[in-house]
Amino acid sequence: MGDRLANKVAVITGGTSGIGEATAELFVNEGARVVLSGRTEDKGNALAERLGDNAVFVKADVMSEDDIKNTIDIAVDKFDGLDILFNNAGAGVHGTLTDITGEDVQHAIQLLFTSTALGIKHAIPHLKERGGGSIINNSSIAAIRDNQGSPLYSATKAAVTHYTKLAGTQLGRMNIRVNCISPGAIATPIFWGGNDVQLTDEHYEKRMQKLQNNLAKATPLKVPGLAMDIATAALYLASEDGRFVNSHDLVVDGGRTSMFFEAPED
Repeated sequence: MGDRLANKVAVITGGTSGIGEATAELFVNEGARVVLSGRTEDKGNALAERLGDNAVFVKADVMSEDDIKNTIDIAVDKFDGLDILFNNAGAGVHGTLTDITGEDVQHAIQLLFTSTALGIKHAIPHLKERGGGSIINNSSIAAIRDNQGSPLYSATKAAVTHYTKLAGTQLGRMNIRVNCISPGAIATPIFWGGNDVQLTDEHYEKRMQKLQNNLAKATPLKVPGLAMDIATAALYLASEDGRFVNSHDLVVDGGRTSMFFEAPED
């Protein structure tokens, strides 16, 4: 147990598995009171129960502005304020340049970008009341190089990264720091559909081990990226350790973006 987030209140979206789950656990262990949101009620409630009195689960879909606002309001009502927002929720967005539809584009924007912008919007008044705070957005190395995701996913994440920098320059004068994390390929259930795909514990472990082995081959370090690697980056940005970091894109990818990748053949 640590105290790097002692007496801080945090909201983590997409908090029921993967990066969100690891971050919620780390934040609570560092003294924060955490409201975690997600669509999977049984997993969210189980996680909150495991983390104890300093964790609350809220069933919410970041595709809904009402749900975003409600999650933040619950944190303020339950724990008397807000200090940290981690806009973590998201999912893969697929489609090639020639087969995407208008609906695909709108879905990607709503899920990955609009949810982030609206989270920031509804957090600002409460962070101002606290005299400042930290907003962290989950972006991706897909935002800064080719062949790390579909073109639509990459473009939408690029919007998240740029919006982060613009928000940081405007909110910095209020002592609200806004940063993003760009993970490389992190071994999480998102690779097989996240919480929407139900697996037995044995099947989950087998899939995760195979995934980690494959991802380890794709970095100079030859080790896989894990959810906790991103959680510790979020802790740095959320805590006093990151007090002078603002409008920054923190790449956590084991050196993957420095490697050469050939474009896939048609």
